[in-house]
Amino acid sequence: MAQNPPVGGRTRRRPQARARCALSLLTAGVLAAAGVVALTGTAQAAGALGDAAAAKGRYFGAAVAANHLGEAAYASTLDAQFGSVTPENEMKWDAVEGSRNSFSFSAADRIVSHAQSKGMKVRGHTLVWHSQLPGWVSPLAATDLRSAMNNHITQVMTHYKGKIHSWDVVNEAFQDGGSGARRSSPFQDKLGNGFIEEAFRTARTVDADAKLCYNDYNTDGQNAKSNAVYEMVKDFKQRGVPIDCVGFQSHFNSNSPVPSDFQANLQRFADLGVDVQITELDIEGSGSAQAANYTKVVNACLAVTRCTGITVWGVTDKYSWRSGGTPLLFDGDYNKKPAYDAVLAALGGSGGGGDDGGEGGDGACTATYTRTSTWNGGYNGQVTVKAGGSGITGWAVPVTVASPQKVSAVWNGTPTTAGDVMTVRHSWNGTLAAGASTTFGFTVQTNGGTSAPVVGACTAS
Repeated sequence: MAQNPPVGGRTRRRPQARARCALSLLTAGVLAAAGVVALTGTAQAAGALGDAAAAKGRYFGAAVAANHLGEAAYASTLDAQFGSVTPENEMKWDAVEGSRNSFSFSAADRIVSHAQSKGMKVRGHTLVWHSQLPGWVSPLAATDLRSAMNNHITQVMTHYKGKIHSWDVVNEAFQDGGSGARRSSPFQDKLGNGFIEEAFRTARTVDADAKLCYNDYNTDGQNAKSNAVYEMVKDFKQRGVPIDCVGFQSHFNSNSPVPSDFQANLQRFADLGVDVQITELDIEGSGSAQAANYTKVVNACLAVTRCTGITVWGVTDKYSWRSGGTPLLFDGDYNKKPAYDAVLAALGGSGGGGDDGGEGGDGACTATYTRTSTWNGGYNGQVTVKAGGSGITGWAVPVTVASPQKVSAVWNGTPTTAGDVMTVRHSWNGTLAAGASTTFGFTVQTNGGTSAPVVGACTAS
């Protein structure tokens, strides 16, 4: 994560599923019967922003500091509003491997465990970066450095395998300015340009399912730096280097505003065959001007099919690394700012969604999840769709099932998928009178996963 140069010095310590209908409905019923033990529960909601984004086939997340999770207002705001988390510092090299080959994951584990308990996704940040390196890394000679880099990637990714939807494999490897050159770092200076490719290839050998991303700042519009990243990604795709996504940090202020070609820049990367993610969004300012800039960013992501999600770099202004610029969606007292309302509106949501746990709705219909049966390796879930104060003729409900879990069957609804989000639409059961309800169900193969499904807001037609 990086600050745009006009803001000042670059301090890096901040205050702190793809559905597959492979089983027949008969098989699903047999599995349900074989489960014997019934487990009824409520899925954790992704949150108002998370629900609204999920309805659009995206995630909406926040950067999280483990030491703030004990603050009730911080945790409750996170849980009520967001569907994804990114550890701010807890997965960086100095935090997890301060001494060579001696790993400590306790702080990062706390964030991951919290996220999983609430049905949230997790982005991994970051594996290879020139900053926040422990002192033992930089003096290593080339051969030793290569071994240490690959071991670090392997050990960290193995620890979190199946729990991370996207990894920032390499972070900020290009210089600012007009050269488009690689940044000087121990990795660049001793291993050469090939270190980025090697990091991605190593990462893929560890986790075949996680999305592998390159992440950088000041690449949000077309310029020398973003052009250099573009050419690298293009080359990687042509040669089969396993890169799945590009992260755009998106730190904006009056000296570095949202570029006029932001959407077009996202689209040109997406056209290379990679997902794009807005990974560290914050926009200095206040009031309607800040709200308008947030709207621009959200609309740009929604306009690019392969823009899979947005992460804001923090929950509240008071803990932002740029707190003086009040750049986030909640003020220091956790009040929603105009920027929050603008983001929710741009996502097509409405106020208040997600606070009640397992029910999502927009007023016209609601969706409530229960687990109806479970067995070793799987479970059946059921979603009750209920019309509001007037009748409806159709409905759609997004359901996110975190990797490595997989949906193997769906009944009483028609599923489509976008990434990990399965949107189930009515089949024969779309017409509901006011207050009437129907259900659809699905079977999940857990594959070792433990997260509850995240049921988003019901959309009526």
